[in-house]
Parts: sequence; C-alpha cells; structure tokens
Amino acid sequence: MAAPHTPPNFPSGKPKVVVTRHLIPSVEARMSELYETLLNTEDKPMSREELVAAMQDCDVLVPTVTDTIDAEMIAAASERLKLIANFGAGTEHIDLEAAAKRQIMVTNTPGVFTDDTADIAMAGIIGVPRRIREGTALVRRGEWTGWAPSGLLGRKLGGKVLGIVGMGRIGQAVAHRARAFGLEVAYYNRKRVPEALERMLGARHVPDLDELVAEADILTLHCPLTEETRGLMDERRIGLMKEGSSLINTARGELIDQDALIAALYSGKLAGAGLDVYPDEPNVDERLLKHPNVMTLPHIGSATAEGREASGEKVIANIRFWADGHRPPDQVLTALID
Repeated sequence: MAAPHTPPNFPSGKPKVVVTRHLIPSVEARMSELYETLLNTEDKPMSREELVAAMQDCDVLVPTVTDTIDAEMIAAASERLKLIANFGAGTEHIDLEAAAKRQIMVTNTPGVFTDDTADIAMAGIIGVPRRIREGTALVRRGEWTGWAPSGLLGRKLGGKVLGIVGMGRIGQAVAHRARAFGLEVAYYNRKRVPEALERMLGARHVPDLDELVAEADILTLHCPLTEETRGLMDERRIGLMKEGSSLINTARGELIDQDALIAALYSGKLAGAGLDVYPDEPNVDERLLKHPNVMTLPHIGSATAEGREASGEKVIANIRFWADGHRPPDQVLTALID
C-alpha cells in the first residue's frame, strides 16, 4: 500500500509527543524511548489554555476522553501538529471535521476495552435487579439482622428481557455474556447485524427504539455520543419504560436526561440504575448518590491494567506508522484526510 503522506522531518530526529494524562509506566517508558515525549506525571487534567499551548509546540498530541479539542483550538494549533493520537476508542471530544480540514490526522484505539466495559455493564445488569448496592450498604451500616424470607427481595434475571441499545463491539460482548444468565436479548441498532451473528448471540432485532424501551426489563446503553443520541433517553422515552425496570449506562452520561432519570427513580417507576458515566464528570448528582438502588461507579468501564496497556501500545503503533510515512492502523475519517 502506498504511503498516504511524506514522512515528516523532525528537528531532533524524533517527533515531539505531548501526552495529556498519566499513562501506565510501561507505556510511558516506551514512548519516552521512541519519541521526544512530554509526560503529564501529575495526571492533572490540562486546561484549555494548556492544551492549546501544547498543540502549538508538538508534532503529536495524545489526548484522552477528558480533553475537549474543538475547532477553535485546532485552528490555533501550529502547522507542526499533524497527528492527534487519541488514547481510547471514542472521538466525540475531538472536532474531527476541523482536524480533517487542517490536514491533521486522527487515530484512536478501538476494540481494546470491549470486554472490560462489557464486564462492568454486566455488573449493573446483575447488581441493580438484585439490589447489590443496597445490600452492601445494609451490612456496612451494621443494620443487617440476619437472613429473612422476605428480606431485600430483588428480581431474578432468568427469563427477563435485556434491551441493548447499540449492537457494536461492546453491545455484542454484553449479549454474549447475558445468555449465560438466561436473559432474553433484544437489541436496537441503526443497522441490523447479520442474521448469523444474531443466531450466535441469541439476539432478537427490534427495529423501533421506543418498542425496545417499552419491552425491556433491563435496558443497557452502548451507543456513541452524537447529536442524534444526545438525550436519547429523555423524559418521554424514560416514561415508556416498564414499571420496575432498570437502566444501565456505561457509554456516555449525555445519552440520558439526568433529571428525568432521577424523577423516574424517586417516583418508583424505575427499580434502579447502574451508572458508570455522568453528564458533568467528575460531578455526580447528589440525588443519584442518595438513592438506595443506584450503582454509581467512577467511570471504570475500561479500567484494567491489561486494557490500558493495550491501548497505549496502539497509540505507540499509530505514531510509529505515521512517523514512517505509512497509514496508521487506526486512522479515523480516512476519506476526509487523504
């Protein structure tokens, strides 16, 4: 395959790379060996001004989901910046169109956190109907009085309908796990997946999202954040959910109208929720924290040592391919950049 661009020349012989957050030591050590690398050892999120300053003095920026890189920032970047090598699969925090117009290549690290995130989703799928948080709190308060026939009754999983919104890699991994718990899997996706995959996963396609929302005993979100999906679970759609159902979100906090969710929880319409993401991270609404059956996790869907190392290795590979004048394996929006 022909190289998509001429290998750049670097004054020091190596590209200058700015990493916006502290990565695991093995990844940082390898980056420092290969490139002229500026690390964020304090792991303090960079301000907008600090990000712009970095973009004016590097060849490669390695941001994460906590770094919003908009069109104005990209316009302020120096001509030297030619690659944004994102650490993570999601790229909604980067203005891809603005980057393409400036001929700045963008890469990501897809597929690395699929199983890790699916595992955390399953924690909510199991934990909310079985009232795990409530039970743990009871024991820790020293208020548990022992086993009782009617104590802390939850809902069994077997035979219940798990509605999956978004049947990409993570949605498929959740469906695969859900079968082992006897859940009936139904899904909504912009495009129906191949029938062979549906049979393998034991998943039933529902072409209308509202229909899936109304049918599910447990609804789990696995779609990207776009203008179309922002506020996907709004007051109207949450109102369609079954009485006593549960909502799980390990994707993006902005997919849910948080006030509408809280109202449904406190009215008793929803039995509970499992949340790993929030619209204003790291802030978590106090009403969610106080509800007895809301599992509130600190955005740990991808937080495994193995996954973070693999993501870092992908970043390194993408930079190496680009620096050598070859197409990186995980280039985003190829057609616009070429």
